[in-house]
Amino acid sequence: LAQGFGAPRPSRAPQQRASSGRRRMHGAMHRLGVVAGHVVAAPLCATPCAGLPESVAKEMAPTGKLRVALNMRNQLLVTGKTAAGEPDGLAPDMARAFAEKLGVPVEFVPYDTAAKLADDAAQDKWDLGMIGADPDRATHINFTAPYCQIEATYAVPTTSGAQKCAEVDKKNVRIATCAGAAYTLWLERNIKNATVEKVEGHDETYEHFKENGFEAVAGLRSKLKKDASKRPGTRLLKDKFMAVEQAAATKKGRDAGFKALSEFIEEAKKSGLVKQLMQKHKVDKDLTLP
Repeated sequence: LAQGFGAPRPSRAPQQRASSGRRRMHGAMHRLGVVAGHVVAAPLCATPCAGLPESVAKEMAPTGKLRVALNMRNQLLVTGKTAAGEPDGLAPDMARAFAEKLGVPVEFVPYDTAAKLADDAAQDKWDLGMIGADPDRATHINFTAPYCQIEATYAVPTTSGAQKCAEVDKKNVRIATCAGAAYTLWLERNIKNATVEKVEGHDETYEHFKENGFEAVAGLRSKLKKDASKRPGTRLLKDKFMAVEQAAATKKGRDAGFKALSEFIEEAKKSGLVKQLMQKHKVDKDLTLP
């Protein structure tokens, strides 16, 4: 709109045009208030900004707000609450940054499990989901490339002879795992010889593992480390059987919005925004960039 007044702007040199994408991401970082590794609240644009057409904002936020679904159980991605009582962490801040590009406010939709979040994709309950990517969850949604990864591994009894994850997939080996988790979906597709038993809830999974004398319990490495006291007499294997790819997702059919979301995720990784937010929320030791 500003170009409609006064003298026309001179055309940019090729080098300036090539760097415009970086400047847009840097602008979004400053609007978020990313200063010295800290993110603070900042006013959102009144209209779609950062070069995204208004039609994309309407497609991604048809209610006028970007409804963001969060898996509250994942404490690496949702680490706490802001002073205003809203979810805080890497995933909420990534969603806020995308909403800033759209020029719309955020409304968070909390979920107790990733499975329930994915199931609700068939209904009009959210616009953007911050969730681990998995083919079994992709019936109604499209996933972007991942913006971070979380290692999944096994805890085994200290008396176990297993040293690597591949050694767990043997006959007469029973693996306890939390129902609905992305790594559980992976186990169901890929384990060929061992028996996979799903249990509702992390603590309940540990209890099932202990009470029945199972040979292994699956989980995210960071979670298994944190809960070591709940599984006395166990140790973690040093390698991983898979990495949960944390991504952004939106409903199928929102082609322009999905393209903009995918480009945002790539910009956020290349610009250093993801790394800064990981450090800000002190999860950079447990998460890795793809």
